Order: sequence, then C-alpha cells, then structure tokens
Amino acid sequence: MAPPSPHSTHYPILLLGFGNQPNWSVRIGLKGPERFDRDGYPPIPLEPGEVTQEATPETWTYRAKDSATGVAVAVHVSREACTDAVNDTLTTTPPLGGKYSFKVSIDHAQIGSLKGCGRIATELFPKISNRPDQEDDDTKKTPPVPVSSVTKFQSPVVVAYLNANLQLTFKRGSIVRTVPGLPGYDLAPSHDGKKLLFTREEGAVRSISEYDYDSNSVKELLRSEVRNPVWSPDDSRVAYLNHQGGKWQIWTFPSSDPTKAAILNPDSFESIQGWSDLHTLLAVTVSQTDLASIGEDGKVTQALPIKDLCGPDFLPGAKLTIRVHPTNPDLVLVSALFVRAPAGVPTVESGQAGGVFFYEFRSKRRAPLLIANLSATDAEWSRDGFQILFTGTDSSKRRGTYRVFWDGIGLQKYAAGTSLVVGL
Repeated sequence: MAPPSPHSTHYPILLLGFGNQPNWSVRIGLKGPERFDRDGYPPIPLEPGEVTQEATPETWTYRAKDSATGVAVAVHVSREACTDAVNDTLTTTPPLGGKYSFKVSIDHAQIGSLKGCGRIATELFPKISNRPDQEDDDTKKTPPVPVSSVTKFQSPVVVAYLNANLQLTFKRGSIVRTVPGLPGYDLAPSHDGKKLLFTREEGAVRSISEYDYDSNSVKELLRSEVRNPVWSPDDSRVAYLNHQGGKWQIWTFPSSDPTKAAILNPDSFESIQGWSDLHTLLAVTVSQTDLASIGEDGKVTQALPIKDLCGPDFLPGAKLTIRVHPTNPDLVLVSALFVRAPAGVPTVESGQAGGVFFYEFRSKRRAPLLIANLSATDAEWSRDGFQILFTGTDSSKRRGTYRVFWDGIGLQKYAAGTSLVVGL
C-alpha cells in the first residue's frame, strides 16, 4: 500500500481569484489577499492576515481584513480543476482547455460569499523581488507612488458651477459661458448637456429657471415658493420642492411643459437627492429623519434612517448630499460633516470638517473616501462613475473644485469654482 501523498508546505501566491455573474476578483500577493474588486463598486483594499492549510491536501484559507471597515475576510483556495467561471474578468478569453487551475471563494462579513476560479497571475504583481529584505529597505527610503485601479475613464464634458465671483457658469467642452442675470443655486444640468435648471431668489420670492446652452438664454419656468429642481434620468420630467400648506412637498412636471406641474407626495421633505431609476426618486424627509425612495404613485417604497446612513463617524446637517452612482443604484456617494475630523483635515466649515463616504444599500457597508488636507463637500459622480468631483477647502479657507478617482488616488485641482455639478 502506497504512503499518503505529502501535503505542500507552501501556499500559492501571485494569484487572481475571480467569478462571474456578478464579476468579481481578488488579488493574492506575497503576503496574502491585497484587493477585492466588484463590478460597479470601488475596489476594497485588504490587509493580509494568516494563511492556514486545511486538512485536505492543496487547500488553503487566507485571512484578511477590509481596510475601510475592519470586518473579516476569508479567501479559500484549492488546487483543482475549476469551471465555475467563464473568464477571469480582465478579458473575455475563456481558459485554455476550458478549465482553470484553482477553485477560489471569498467570504466578506458584510458583502457575503462569492465562488469562482483562480489562475497564476504574475503579470499583476510586476514589482516582485528575489531579495525581500532589500526591497523592504528600499521601500522605506522611497515609498512607491500609488497607482489607481482606474485605467480607463472619461472626463466630464458638460459641467456647471459657481465661479470665483459666485457667477453661475456653464461649461461645455472648452467653451465657458456665464449664465445671464442674477446668481443661482440648486444647479441641475440635463443629462444631454444642453440645459441647466437652477433656483433664484428675488427677495421673498423664489423661481426655477432654465438656461439653454445653444441659445445662451434663460427662461423662467416656475415662480412661487419652489426650489431644488432635479431632472429625471431621461430628461423627460423634473421633480422639485413646492412649499404648500406649511410643508415642502414633492411636485413634478413634464420638462416640456411646466404648466402641467402636479403634486407627487404631500408630505414634508427637506431635499431631493436625485433619481435612483426612471421610476424612483430619492428624497430626505423633514428634519433629516429618513432617506426615502418614492415611486411614481408618490408612495414611499423604502426608508433608510439618516442616522444609519451616516453611522458613528458622520453628521447629518446642511452639508448632507447623497448621489446615486450613474450605473449602480445600490451605491451612493455621501457628503457630510465629520463627527471628529481626521488628522490633517481642516475644520473650516464653521469649526467642523466635511468628508465623503460610500454607502451600499444591500450590504450596509460604509467606507470613507479619505482626502488629505482638504475639507470636502458637495461631492458628485462623473458620468462614467469612476471619478468624484467635490468642493475642497484648505486650511487657509481657499475653495475650489477637485477631482479624485473612486479609489482615492489621483487627487488634483479641477476648477477654480465651487458647487460643481456634472451634466455629461
């Protein structure tokens, strides 16, 4: 009788684990899992932990921690033929011979479990040294420059903002135009990049106006106690707040005919935060109690307490904005004030500091986007969903618009203005 096969004492490294429907991947480097990626979500940096070999030969469990939330992550790898994935998510090419060399699954305490395959992926780890001690010494002397996971992106083509003189500005391509007339706020560009809605105040009277880029003209649509206009995703409708009977109610009108304005929900709301799809509005209820999803019939289909959205590290208040990802309604970008400002973030918002975080509705995962040396407010998605544009204020109270990729890398000044919104 032959002796049992010896177990390998070495665990596999330089692996890419992956799965489809939905697409996901995890990178396993020299020390263990380094990054967890999912379609439609920012990458999750992982802090590698211990690696244990299971009782079954050629089977290992890699422990890690979600760097943003601190929750446990486990990656299970076994060296066996795998057909649980049709491609490795980096290309659409199927595996040679129809099978991959590893079975891989990942368990994330908030997101759940995903199963797939794995392959050796040395090309994803180009800076591997045969002298790790020397490499560590060199790294301490010259820290590597972070490289974003975003390799393809599209900069905004149409934006609107308040320039340094607080004039309403509309930019399409390289052409910048100042909107005629009084300053405005509640900026809302159409998704086709041709028009801009905004609110103006003239004494005690408010109005919602529309700027047309092609004609360079402004047309008043509504005059009353109105504010906060928001285009539907297909630009066919506009939702707005209308003050009636002592309450800010949600009303809508066809974008082609504001005279057909009608009430959608008679309750009291503080703000409209956008549309999660063609049929659903997101709005914050009075006193910032809930984030409510409102259907076409005006009924609230779901409500998330704002305190649960913000968690222990952020405060609701006047600086609260919530923006749905352009292609993933499960993900929102939230701007709010910090409960306690992180080191290096200036407290320039009336003694407080503004910050930005991501929130996932299904998993309830909340991950801050840390931005060094700036108080961040009014964060917006680019239309491709890979970039974040926000108003940044430094310690000298200089304000401007900045851009950063959704993985927190690539911070740069974008414009001298503030309150920027993206149309196209």
